[in-house]
Amino acid sequence: MLTSISGKTVIVTGGSKGIGKGIAKVFAAQGANVVIAARGQEAAEAAVAEIKADGGTAMAVSCDVADWDSVQAMVAATTEAFGGVDILCANAGIFPQKKLIEMSPEDWDQVMSTNLKSSFLCVKACIPAFEAAGAGRVVLTSSITGPVTGFPGWSHYGASKAGQLGFLKTAAMELSRYNTTINAVMPGNIYTEGLQDLGEDYLNTMAASIPLKRLGAVEDIGNAALFFASQEAAYITGQQIVVDGGQILPESLEAIDEI
Repeated sequence: MLTSISGKTVIVTGGSKGIGKGIAKVFAAQGANVVIAARGQEAAEAAVAEIKADGGTAMAVSCDVADWDSVQAMVAATTEAFGGVDILCANAGIFPQKKLIEMSPEDWDQVMSTNLKSSFLCVKACIPAFEAAGAGRVVLTSSITGPVTGFPGWSHYGASKAGQLGFLKTAAMELSRYNTTINAVMPGNIYTEGLQDLGEDYLNTMAASIPLKRLGAVEDIGNAALFFASQEAAYITGQQIVVDGGQILPESLEAIDEI
């Protein structure tokens, strides 16, 4: 059993849906004060209502994670409400699919700002809170796409997710002076709201390429983030963990058939 994080305060960016909401719910279930930061206030409030209905403590903050002033305001609101920030789960990200021939420079910049620049901004904004608390934890939501695998139409997304891993290596050294660790979770195919409309056949095809024969749950990512945020992970920093049911292991689909 992990040391309790009850009473700790965690910011989850992009926490109104998908993996972010899964992370938020896992932390809330462990007694943390959860701040759900998202651009859509209505969706963020709905996620907060779900957490409160389950007995958790949460608040919603409207935030554009690619904007420095907005990120600073998010941290200030969190500090005002709960007295500080102990954990940052930098999860916000977008993944519009567009191949290189169709991709504009603006398309590229939007993904880089939302997925990669936001990691820097959110970490930077939380440093004073971590310093004041005497410790901190940062968990980035990266991906297997980019650092390990590729998929047509996601060159900008893959580059942003690989960039997060490059960022955390040096950030881990710089954050150590504040007794703060930074690590990354790299999800594979996770079942979220965004996949619900793709159809049963498509979902079954995705699951068939995974050795564990199923898509991951958002809680699988939340549990990995919880470990990185725990006291038990205090000596782990600058690292990443793949949570994908073994998806990246087979060298071919034929290898799956041999299982």
